[in-house]
Amino acid sequence: MDSMQQVFKSFGLALVGTMHPRMLWLSLRPFLIVSILWGSLIWLTWTPALEMLSIFLTTSIFTSWIQDGLIWAGFENARAWIAPLFFVMLLIPLIAISLLVFIAFTTVPTIVKVVTRQHAYKDIERKRGGGLFGSLVYTIWSALICLALVMLTLPVWWIPPLVAVLPPLIWGWLTMRLMSYDVLAQHATAEERDTLLHQHRWSLLAMGIVSGMLGAVPTFFWATSALALVLFPIVSFVALWIYSLIFVFAALWFTHYLLDALKELRRSEMEKTLNIEARVIDMELPYHG
Repeated sequence: MDSMQQVFKSFGLALVGTMHPRMLWLSLRPFLIVSILWGSLIWLTWTPALEMLSIFLTTSIFTSWIQDGLIWAGFENARAWIAPLFFVMLLIPLIAISLLVFIAFTTVPTIVKVVTRQHAYKDIERKRGGGLFGSLVYTIWSALICLALVMLTLPVWWIPPLVAVLPPLIWGWLTMRLMSYDVLAQHATAEERDTLLHQHRWSLLAMGIVSGMLGAVPTFFWATSALALVLFPIVSFVALWIYSLIFVFAALWFTHYLLDALKELRRSEMEKTLNIEARVIDMELPYHG
């Protein structure tokens, strides 16, 4: 089976698997934990954060032009809502990245265990090429790179076409990195993981971008809807659960794809080994011509 066929096959398996009650619970659990943590943080910092941000937006030479431009364009009440809007725009990527990291670090191993109980994967040997410490370092490093990319590109998220392009690319890249590592951590060696990530890099990137496009739906709503600003606490919780469900789906998609790719890689390596051994035996046998 070629890569694209396997992409679509694993997509279908992940779509069906996401509807399982256990997977729905696995999407609800990180949503509840992250919601409580971020909800508490926002409740404690909302007023002072808005005051600091309002002062910065008014006095900084880098941002004061935004408020002046909005007022010049006829939005006389810009001073009242520009700081809350900026604060929400800053919170969106931070919350999304923290949720993805939390799911990758705590939920993906459980999803892999569930999937490997299926008949198609039960014979895959665990070679444990990645440990808890390696996963933690890889996750933190990937998240920091992603956060830097978000902060660098956040100003142009205000441009309508880019808000539908940049988030999928950034979330897709991060999803590909985190899911690929954590899915293979227990079952593949480091060499096998590097080989698979190299051989299937374009398929994995495409899967990550599609997952990022699905995740961009709540991002697009948050970034462009005035209702999202007015009902931020309610809208943020709903969008956060959608994020969580999409990330669980992505974890299932990557798990099915990479475990099948790992089986194929080991089958090919076994065939190569048997062919080499057969040639060696043929060379060692006496010739009776």
